[in-house]
Amino acid sequence: MSPACALIRHRPATNWLIQSLINLFAEGRIMPLHPNFNILNNDQHVEIFSAGQKIFEEGEPGEVMYFVKVGEVTIIVGGKSVCTVGPGEIFGEMALIDTKIRYANAIAKTDCQVVAINEKYFNFLVQEHPYFALNVMRVLAERLRKKTES
Repeated sequence: MSPACALIRHRPATNWLIQSLINLFAEGRIMPLHPNFNILNNDQHVEIFSAGQKIFEEGEPGEVMYFVKVGEVTIIVGGKSVCTVGPGEIFGEMALIDTKIRYANAIAKTDCQVVAINEKYFNFLVQEHPYFALNVMRVLAERLRKKTES
């Protein structure tokens, strides 16, 4: 038996603590460290894009951000692919948040199903699910960090 298992087996207080943490996480009261947008998985308002189809173009006004339900999307800046986002990830959030034009192109890498999130829906998600805003901030911070490290 591993030392960790032995500790759990012989320490009821440890068992209680671990079970309490599991319960809090399951209830959504403890936030996972990685962004989680599962709240959008059940959204039925999907847009469908075929592989190679443009989702948005650099210079367009950014009135919506997107959540990928199925497929992959390539983000292109200055003619260069900078990242690919897949199921459970978001893209296009910067233009929605700062109401400026898009600085990138988004192209469906595969056939995709995405949920479009306009400002009204974004505000609803932030009010009803405060962790949604924290998750968006985590994505922005992670992307900023990657950009500054490269």
